[in-house]
Amino acid sequence: MAPRSSLRLKIVTSETTTHTHCPYCAFQCGVVMTDRADHAGVIDVRPDDDFPVNRGQMCIKGFTSAALLDHPERLTVPKIRGRAGRLLPARWDTALDFVAERLLRLRELHGPAALAAFGSGALTNEKTYLLGKFARLALQSPNVDYNGRYCMSSAAAGQNKAFGIDRGLPFPVSDIAHTKALLLWGANCAETLPPIMQWIFAQRDNGGALIVVDPRRTDTARAAALHLQPTPGSDLALANGLLYLALEEKLIDTAYIAARTDGFDDLRRAVLSYHPAHVERLTGVSTQDQLKAVRLLAEAPSSMLLSGRGPEQQSKGADTVLSFINLMLALGKVGKPYSGYGCLTGQGNGQGGREHGQKADQLPGYRHIEDAEHRAAIARVWGIDPAELPAKGKSAYELLDALGPEGGIRALLVFGSNVAVASPNALNVERRLASLDLLVVCDAFVNETARDAHVLLPVAQFAEEEGTMTNLEGRVILRQKVRPAPPEVKTDIEIFCELARRLGAGRHFQYTSAEQVFDELRRATAGARADYSGITYDKIRRNRGVFWPCPSVEHPGTPRLFAERFHHPNGRARFHAVHHRPAAELPDDAYPFYFTTGRYKEHYNSGAQTRRVSKLEEAKPEPKVEVHPRLAARLGVVEGDSLLVESRRGAVTFRVAVVPSIRPDTLFAPFHWGGRKAANVLTVPALDPTSRMPEFKVCAVRARRVSESN
Repeated sequence: MAPRSSLRLKIVTSETTTHTHCPYCAFQCGVVMTDRADHAGVIDVRPDDDFPVNRGQMCIKGFTSAALLDHPERLTVPKIRGRAGRLLPARWDTALDFVAERLLRLRELHGPAALAAFGSGALTNEKTYLLGKFARLALQSPNVDYNGRYCMSSAAAGQNKAFGIDRGLPFPVSDIAHTKALLLWGANCAETLPPIMQWIFAQRDNGGALIVVDPRRTDTARAAALHLQPTPGSDLALANGLLYLALEEKLIDTAYIAARTDGFDDLRRAVLSYHPAHVERLTGVSTQDQLKAVRLLAEAPSSMLLSGRGPEQQSKGADTVLSFINLMLALGKVGKPYSGYGCLTGQGNGQGGREHGQKADQLPGYRHIEDAEHRAAIARVWGIDPAELPAKGKSAYELLDALGPEGGIRALLVFGSNVAVASPNALNVERRLASLDLLVVCDAFVNETARDAHVLLPVAQFAEEEGTMTNLEGRVILRQKVRPAPPEVKTDIEIFCELARRLGAGRHFQYTSAEQVFDELRRATAGARADYSGITYDKIRRNRGVFWPCPSVEHPGTPRLFAERFHHPNGRARFHAVHHRPAAELPDDAYPFYFTTGRYKEHYNSGAQTRRVSKLEEAKPEPKVEVHPRLAARLGVVEGDSLLVESRRGAVTFRVAVVPSIRPDTLFAPFHWGGRKAANVLTVPALDPTSRMPEFKVCAVRARRVSESN
């Protein structure tokens, strides 16, 4: 973790100080940004000592975030691809007229479903809300989805099934410090959420036990009292095995189960097939360690299980999350003080991004697009007939896989997502993008997705606009404007409004500020599961954020869920009998090793921002593939050699890092790079049947040493 000091980029006189939030992960650290000159100057960034989530701590990405604002590679004027294939500067009216005319022509020729939009968990709540509205009213298309489908969709699906509601953490992050047993499952917080480690270390210092489940011995796992290192893709079997042992050892809370849950008898019968010896064969985790883990969780007066992308980014991710919830419900821990299950949301607005309508199956407030009452509620707010709302569209990877004449989607607008790097089977996505009749990318930088774009539209960055975000706790916070955007840059909200007017839907998009959009969002979520109707900008400022649900202006917000009831109609949680099944692709004679992906602390998601920051690029200039010493000897490689890693979808050459912290049957590489360094060239697009999450964390590969000359 970076020291508590500001990164001084330039010393100048006169200053304006603004309290706002980091542009990166879902922790949404409070930051203080000081603009020491006019809007062309450079900004100092330091952590906010008083924000209750990060409490004066911040990672290196946050400290260097201002470097992006005046970056020389920044996109500052619209560009249109000319006849010679080059992107040429254009006036805004010219660019927007070009986009609208192409969209209208394609819609007339091929129907509304030929148009699509792709959003992001980095967009503010206001943009998320407007993107869903824009797709359905201006494009008139069912096809809108976002990159959060790649991150939190399995946890959301599991929590909605079990609890009737999905909020990543159903309690404030500060509760972590007080739980007596904490299990982090597939979550390498030391790399992905560094400031959260203060709460994890406090938990340990308060006498709590830390358990980590991860195929790699990460920095997070090194801090644990117990580390379980399962075979990739076997998490569900391990969770069911822990529940089997809880039953056998009489560790379950029968009174809690009877009073607060439904469906336990079916679950009990299902887990009887998960004898610890069988689970040990499936997972590689010893019966002794299984028993240690479940006893720590059950016998502690309070305990939490928090999951990350490891078990969720699988073709059975939603069922795996249900197996975690089954375990914690059976132990009687959910809804009690300093106890429960939670998902460690990844993207900056990963929580709000999945609530307000940029998902193919969703309307604002976590309403379902196929529910007649939900459609009617949103139609009233939007002033339309419910029949005007399209049906459910395609999920993220399915949408991208349908691009081009073959799949039927002829035009795509991308907002804040680098899909060419972030998607599985990345070479297929690149081919699909190149086949479009119209590709429009709205971003601050020219990323890999924009390589074949017909139009680039420059947008404001985090410090240049206002809007709300919802962090991993469900705390709605306010990103405040620090300084104006460059003169020829627009906000996404302005782009939605101007394109909607040209598409004939202007009356639905007459906004002059983000706060005006938020006020409509409040009305649209009233009475829904994710109810923001009682939240205002002023209320957020006064309270350093407001937890949803917040159904009235007088309501204080809801920091903790489930103390009295769950969100199913009868107030009870639901068990779900779920069974382990193999990953879609397992090692075999041709491809004998597991391959899995993850992150470096210096970089964020597709790296479109962080690879441009010199301090971060110098710290981690390239991805390296982690190889266990025994496997390195078998492959004939040493530290620094080049290793060609191949899957059935493509091949990537990585520099080798020989580490004892990974399983001998597994290779690991980060996914922050594109092109010839893209780990997602290798990954398999097998989708979870419920969440439509791709299986990023498990695929089969082979590997061989290559010389520098070859």
